[in-house]
Amino acid sequence: MSNKYKLTIPMAIVITLIAIVYQRTTGPTYPKKFKINYQGEKVRVKLPRSQENTEGALISLPLLDKSHQLTVFYKRFPTNDEWSESPLEMKASVWEFRLPVQPAAGKLQYYIEMKDQEGNMIQSLGNAPSPILIRYKGPVSAFILAPHIFCMFFAMLLSALAGSEALFKTEASRHVGRWALGFLFVGGMILGPLVQKSAFGVYWAGFPFDWDLTDNKLLIGFLAWLIAVIANAKAKRPKFTLAAAIVLIGMYSIPHSTMGSQYNYEEGKVVTDR
Repeated sequence: MSNKYKLTIPMAIVITLIAIVYQRTTGPTYPKKFKINYQGEKVRVKLPRSQENTEGALISLPLLDKSHQLTVFYKRFPTNDEWSESPLEMKASVWEFRLPVQPAAGKLQYYIEMKDQEGNMIQSLGNAPSPILIRYKGPVSAFILAPHIFCMFFAMLLSALAGSEALFKTEASRHVGRWALGFLFVGGMILGPLVQKSAFGVYWAGFPFDWDLTDNKLLIGFLAWLIAVIANAKAKRPKFTLAAAIVLIGMYSIPHSTMGSQYNYEEGKVVTDR
């Protein structure tokens, strides 16, 4: 079987690593980063944007000055609730506050104000017009989540490898493409709904039932690879393989959980954030 593995495997690894780093640094569920200005230094802090609903999300900030006053403002999203406010509690070397627990897919918006002992504003981490948004989720078993993550990124690796082989029109592009489709099917179409059900109470929130972007981009990527594998069933058609690989890269470039599941407090059910 003709191949260019010495060249294409490193290419595929680089593409996949870029995808992993990108997924880890984008999207609405990864911690929000801030820099606190203190005595000429910039102290880096992170505030949570995702939390299992077994307990409230913990806000923890370094105790830089005991004379400071830290207050968190929060309310449910999306609602017309008034802002609730609570002081952060001083504990050893940190300021702490635990946000209220919400149902699966329930969201809170919050921000933190830091003032000196006279009540003068020092700094705000977020604000009322642009708060931090956190989404709660149900716990997902590691026996489901771990293979789901592995299969999805291994599918990306195989897809990139097949696409790279397709550039050289090798026979390997057909063979690797079938494996890419297989891992995408297991990781996305089987394990994906199980993860979604555990976290947000629904198996599938994409087309034709709703417009969850994570589910829909998975569906597009899967269909692209299904078409490519069928097109290559009897004859080598590298253009289809390359197109499917490009489509999947495009799908992975959309931040995870964008336009995802969201609890509607008025209706009391999970909908899609549009």
